[in-house]
Amino acid sequence: MKKTVLFITSVFVAGSFFAQEPVVMTVNDKQVTKSEFEAVFYKNNNKETTNAKSVKEYADLYALFKMKVLEAEGMGLDTLQSFKNELGGYRKQLAAPYLTDKNTNENLVTEAYERLKTEVRASHILIRVDLTALPKDTLECWTRANIIRNAVMGKLPSNAQIAEYDKLLKNTTETISQFRKKDSTIYKIKINSIKNLSQLYASCGADKFQGIAPKTSDDPSVVDNSGDLSYFTALDMVYPFENAAYTTPVGQISPIVKTRFGYHILKITDKRPSRGEMLAAHIMVKIGKDASEQDKANAKTKIIEIQNKLKAGDKFEDLARQFSDDKQTSDQGGILQSFKGGRLPKPFEEAAFALKNNNDVSEPVLTQYGWHLIKRLDKKELPPFENVKAELKSKINRDSRSQMGRVVLIETVKKENNFKENLKNRDEFKKVLDSTYLKGTWTPDRAKVLGNKEIFNLGGKSFTQNDFAKFLEQQMTFRTQEDAFEVAKSLYPKWVEETIIAFEDANLEKKYVEFRNLVREYCEGILLFDLTDQKVWSKAVKDTTGLKEYYEKNKTKYMWDDRADVTTYKCLNEKIAKDVRKMLAAKKTESQITDEINKASQLNLSVENMMYLKGENANVDANWKQGIVAKDIKDEKESKVLVIVVNKLLPKQPKTLPEARGLVTADFQNYLETEWLNYLKNKYKVKLNEDVLSTIK
Repeated sequence: MKKTVLFITSVFVAGSFFAQEPVVMTVNDKQVTKSEFEAVFYKNNNKETTNAKSVKEYADLYALFKMKVLEAEGMGLDTLQSFKNELGGYRKQLAAPYLTDKNTNENLVTEAYERLKTEVRASHILIRVDLTALPKDTLECWTRANIIRNAVMGKLPSNAQIAEYDKLLKNTTETISQFRKKDSTIYKIKINSIKNLSQLYASCGADKFQGIAPKTSDDPSVVDNSGDLSYFTALDMVYPFENAAYTTPVGQISPIVKTRFGYHILKITDKRPSRGEMLAAHIMVKIGKDASEQDKANAKTKIIEIQNKLKAGDKFEDLARQFSDDKQTSDQGGILQSFKGGRLPKPFEEAAFALKNNNDVSEPVLTQYGWHLIKRLDKKELPPFENVKAELKSKINRDSRSQMGRVVLIETVKKENNFKENLKNRDEFKKVLDSTYLKGTWTPDRAKVLGNKEIFNLGGKSFTQNDFAKFLEQQMTFRTQEDAFEVAKSLYPKWVEETIIAFEDANLEKKYVEFRNLVREYCEGILLFDLTDQKVWSKAVKDTTGLKEYYEKNKTKYMWDDRADVTTYKCLNEKIAKDVRKMLAAKKTESQITDEINKASQLNLSVENMMYLKGENANVDANWKQGIVAKDIKDEKESKVLVIVVNKLLPKQPKTLPEARGLVTADFQNYLETEWLNYLKNKYKVKLNEDVLSTIK
């Protein structure tokens, strides 16, 4: 509903007001100029079909829109913090495409598409290091990664290199990462493995990478996979990792790669064409979350019985219609929507893609949902670029690679706004930063003695030492032994980048007319949503007394037709149907009948309880009386024999308010809206200038 209001609002975006312009209408004292009206009118109407009638009709609609906007503003809805927060959130989303370089992003979309044509299999060794690690800690991790990389390539470290590494290790902070804090014992083993690389190398088999990875990698999964990540494709991994995977030849070791997780060493073991998109059908025997061991055993027995029927010559689609518990697909013979890797449970997916030919059927496959038999119907290749471009663009905007467009934009903004910096004034912070900054007790007031000199200038605006001091305070956290000024220097680029992006963001409305109009549309859309919610939608839900009164006055509009409460026993054959009838005659319950009949096979009987309106079920209509239907009915579609029991007949009667609440609430909302619109038309006086309106063609 909210999206609808926002869409409708986009029809009525006000243009700029100029005192000398002709006025199309006045709503109370609010003037609507000809340019404003024409902008929204031609945005939503074809000039070729415009006539006096369509212009007049649109003017009436626009006048009503203006009444609602004025009412919302008069109630102060635009001053509420909730409104400001919501509009701010929308503006942030709208601004995102303007705060990156579009050409760079377009190239990234093309690159991702080309890479999607190929799947890469790689193993990796990870040396964890925090993004916020100090330089000496980062150096230790990089050195360790370099030693390991050389080792897997056959170049073992010398004693001198091990000794040099020991010096670096002793100089590092005691807890440079969460890994070291949580897994100190494991970490020490990893470190010691560096000193024993020669022995480790000698004990490895032919694949040195696979042998060294478990002893040196900080990736916990290495214990199970020896670093093997199996196959992946574009957008599955962080961008630097993906880049290394696609640019390193098969059988080779990548350069050291830095990501937000730390340093990686990759070995590319295979590259293959993408598996594409699979179209498959399945038969599912469901296992509920609370299933007992007996239920699980019954499910396994049932899937094997279905498989045996398939082997005996029964058609897959017929068996799916008869026995599959996936009711969303069973009527279509079990056909699923086409899927790519990563969309379905892994056991299901692996079994499906392992099928070599169309019409091949898998062995029973167990997932968290139950047992499956999977039939391959078709396999599609990667769609054309234009078909997936929008989806790729959206994914890239959420991916770390989108930062590349941000970097290019920052450089563009610098050039456009004559960016100049004076690093000498930045470096004066060495005088006022000390150990208190590392302890988190430093204050920006300490920087005032520097004189508030300019550090950089952007678009004629000066950003000073005091500004940098405030930024440093925001970034201040407790740190271990380190040079406080070096920390500040490492934070300086972040301050510059954030300041430049904020500068550009603040000027978007001035630079881009379309952005300014979009923000205005969302602003008015939120106002109208909140106003309509108060006056109509929420009121209809919250005003229980009014809703009940409306229902009592109009309840004959909400009637049930004749209905029948029916239980249908779906039997595998006529013999089972006969047994069911005997048990019904003996007054046995539904659960007793099901347990007894399905002892021999879970395929023998299923039961369905439904309430049918007269005319919904031909079999029930033909036996419209209470009791067991005299004759069995053969269901050709499901190949079952049906025993139908009409438990109760219900005559025509008004639905209760709970039963009809959805319809009653919708009608009550329409009633409230009509009353509200009448109120607005009485409150706000509209004066149309027919002479000006007639000039719009």
